[in-house]
Amino acid sequence: MKAHKLPKIACLLAELREVGVYSIASDFSEGSPLSGLSFSASSSCRSRGSGPVPEGAVYPPSRARQSRERRNRILLVRGNIMSADTKIAELLTELHQLIKQTQEERSRSEHNLLNIQKTHERMQTENKTSPYYRTKLRGLYTTARADAEAECSILRHALDKIAEIKSLLEERRIAAKMAGVNSDNDPPRKTMRRGVLMTLLQQSAMTLPLWIGKPGDSPPPLCGAMPANSDYVAKQGDKVAARVKAVDGDEQWILAEVVSYSHSTNKYEVDDIDEEGKERHTLSRRRIIPLPQWKANPETDPEALFSKDQLVLALYPQTTCFYRALIHTHPHRPQDDYSVLFEDTSYADGYSPPLNVAQRYVVACKENKKK
Repeated sequence: MKAHKLPKIACLLAELREVGVYSIASDFSEGSPLSGLSFSASSSCRSRGSGPVPEGAVYPPSRARQSRERRNRILLVRGNIMSADTKIAELLTELHQLIKQTQEERSRSEHNLLNIQKTHERMQTENKTSPYYRTKLRGLYTTARADAEAECSILRHALDKIAEIKSLLEERRIAAKMAGVNSDNDPPRKTMRRGVLMTLLQQSAMTLPLWIGKPGDSPPPLCGAMPANSDYVAKQGDKVAARVKAVDGDEQWILAEVVSYSHSTNKYEVDDIDEEGKERHTLSRRRIIPLPQWKANPETDPEALFSKDQLVLALYPQTTCFYRALIHTHPHRPQDDYSVLFEDTSYADGYSPPLNVAQRYVVACKENKKK
C-alpha cells in the first residue's frame, strides 16, 4: 500500500500547465477588450453654417463632427483598455503568488509523504502491523489528506485567476471591435493571414479550460459533448457553428463569432471567423450550435464525451468549416483529440481516413444521418 495524492490534483496540475502563465502572457501581448461598452452619437444637427433652419429639418453630421466623435470614441476605448491592462497585470501578479504558494505547499507535504513511504517499508521489513504503526499511519494519512486539500484549493484559485484574465482579454477585444475604430474613409483592415488564423484556432483549442468538478459534481452544459440548455443564448464574442448559405446556394456549417442576439426576433448576428471572406449573417437559433466551453476529462467524466460511431459535426483540419463525421475514437486523456471519419464520397466506404479534431471543434450534428 503506497501513499497517493487526491486524484483531482493531477487534473488540476495538468490544466494549470496547459493554460498557465506563458499562454496568458502570450494572449496578453496580443491584446483584446473590456465588455459592456456602448457608444452612441446623435445623427442629427439643427443647423449648418448660417441662415434660418426650417422647422424639423434634420441634417447628417458634419465631417468635422464625425472625426471628433470617432476620436472621442477611440480615446474612450483606449482608456478602458489601459484600465483592463492594469487589472490584468494585477491578476498576473496574484497568479504568480499562487503558483509560488503551490510549490511551497508541495515542498511541505513531500516530507510527510516520505514518512508514509518509510513507515510502510519498516512494516514490510518487520513483517508485522503493530498498533504503533497503525496509529502512526493514521496520523500521517490525515495530514497528507489535509495537505492535498490545501494544495487543491490553491490550484483552483489559480485556475479562477486564469479564467478571469482570459475573460478580460476577450472583453477588451470585443470593446475595440464594437468601438468602430475604422470609418468608411479608412483603408480596409489588413486581412489576417491564413496560417496565423489556423494557429490562433489551434491555440484556442489547446487553452480551452478542462472541467474539474468536485467529488459528486456532474459535468455542466457545454462541457465536451454536453448540450447547452434549451434557453441558452450565446454571448457576444462566443464562437459557434453557424449554418449559412454559400455563394453557390448550398448550405454549410462555418465557424463564426456571435455579434449580437435579438430577443424580439430570436435571431443571432454572427461574423464569419474567416476574414478572407468576412461576412455577417443573421440566423435563427436553430442554425446556431454553441461550441464547448470546457473540455471533458475522459478519466473522470467519460459520460461528457461523444461515443464511438456517433454522428457529429467536426471542423475539418486547416479549414473554418464543419462537416459531418463519425467518431472513430474518443480522447483517452484530457489533452487528447477525437479521431473522426469525415463523410467523403471519394473513398470507397464513403468516409475519410481517421483525422484528429480537438474537443473544442466537435459538436452534435442536428441533421439526420445519410440514408
